[in-house]
Amino acid sequence: MVTVIAEISGNSLHPVTAQLVGAAGGNATVLCPGGIGAAEAAAIAGVAKVISVEGDCFSDFDGGAWASALGTVAEGRILAASTATGREIAARMGAAKGVAVVQDVTSIDGNSVTRPIYSGKAMETLTVADDSILTLRPNTFSAAGDGGSAEVSTVNQSADVATSVKEAIAKASERLDVADADVVISGGRGMGSIENFSHLEAIADQLGAAVGASRAVVDEWGMSHSIQVGQTGKTVNPSLYIAVGISGAIQHLAGMRSSKYIVAINKDADAPIFGVADYGIVATWEEALPALADALSNL
Repeated sequence: MVTVIAEISGNSLHPVTAQLVGAAGGNATVLCPGGIGAAEAAAIAGVAKVISVEGDCFSDFDGGAWASALGTVAEGRILAASTATGREIAARMGAAKGVAVVQDVTSIDGNSVTRPIYSGKAMETLTVADDSILTLRPNTFSAAGDGGSAEVSTVNQSADVATSVKEAIAKASERLDVADADVVISGGRGMGSIENFSHLEAIADQLGAAVGASRAVVDEWGMSHSIQVGQTGKTVNPSLYIAVGISGAIQHLAGMRSSKYIVAINKDADAPIFGVADYGIVATWEEALPALADALSNL
């Protein structure tokens, strides 16, 4: 039996949930925290049953409360998304159940799972038990299609929480999350100033991309940590990653080196970023971005 913990975004089901169902290989039970996205989950092919897990604890995210409420229902192998929410729920649930937890899995073959280690410089293959808990890296597994017609049941749960912690995440725009986007364009200190990120945003609008940033930009210029790509930020796995003015510190490479195609734009021909790039452009952003914008406009 495989249980999928649905990833939710606002008041709807996050697309990564279909990827979790696809990785489950069919006949999955999907748990929807707070009942959000239950009808959407039921329509995913390969879903046998949807359980709407409801309770007061789901009004705000609290990892301990959510893990407790969902853990009483989850059975068999448990799959969650390798997001900030999914990783915390998995870790807490694994500790409570006393089962193995493997984070950031990129492939599953029966009881054999693979994940990146050492900042993505090596891959580790593990043998896990049937009742293990796995978090799967977004955009790595093929999403299950539509056409499902699973039954939906409701379970009411409650969890005692000593302190309710509310997260207020301010977003400058409604842009895609870098962890979910199929195309990401990121900037580093080579952009010169935070004001110049407007040029990246213009390209992102043309491509339908998410805007990311290096740790240096986040730390020094005060940009939101939610767009930071790297070992201490978010791991991304898009079809196309464009790095502009990013030198390529190992911490940043750990968060994006698994991208399908990498394009690097940097005025320093010896920048480490060119070592992982599929295509490299030795130029300043002032030279490269207007030319890219013009080319995209003519498509």
